[in-house]
Amino acid sequence: MTKAVIFDMFETLVSMFSGDTYFSEDMAADLKIEVNYFRNAWHDTEHDRSCGNCTIEEGIKATLEMLGCYSEESVKLLSDKRRKNLEGIFERTSAEIIVLLQDLKKRGIKIGLISNCFSDEADAIRKSSIFPYIDVAMLSYEQGTCKPDHEIYKKAMEKLGVTAEECLYVGDGGSKELFAARDLGMKCLQAQYFADLAFEPHIPCYKLDDFEHAYTQADILKAIDIGTRYQ
Repeated sequence: MTKAVIFDMFETLVSMFSGDTYFSEDMAADLKIEVNYFRNAWHDTEHDRSCGNCTIEEGIKATLEMLGCYSEESVKLLSDKRRKNLEGIFERTSAEIIVLLQDLKKRGIKIGLISNCFSDEADAIRKSSIFPYIDVAMLSYEQGTCKPDHEIYKKAMEKLGVTAEECLYVGDGGSKELFAARDLGMKCLQAQYFADLAFEPHIPCYKLDDFEHAYTQADILKAIDIGTRYQ
């Protein structure tokens, strides 16, 4: 029986592509730097940004120092634009997502969150309209470890008080998250209802034939009902 649903955040509960975006090419344009040159340096700091080794401001500073163009003004420009963009993303949280979370609560199903995120994203998540529905939030920036490390999944299950067999994991599939969840014994759904919004080179994950798919938020409830029916 499904006792908990553990969600990914981006491209699962909200989409980075739902409105104006602020990706590496936008940051490079603001700095008047060639995009691939900036993107390579930006990606070099991703692990530290994700695992809590540095704040978003410190990560931007390290990136700009690698590129030889650091200034306090540039760090503030990029970090402020990122935070404004994140506010917009969560302001555009779909009504269907809120209804889904409310339905899960009504059914007595616990809700978990495992998200690979930076410091500004962690702040935005905690301030969002989604966060009050979350029973356990495992944010990589705060936990010091990222998906697909099994440890972050195990911590979530322990705090939720459930076993892997009692969990449904829902995510777009980035960071090999679905494979890790399946390896631990969870039932998995690949979220596809935001997939058509993504564009190159930022598509988080392509459709995976290894997993069942949720094309609408209602498909998540159907998966729970089917699982309960065959207990």
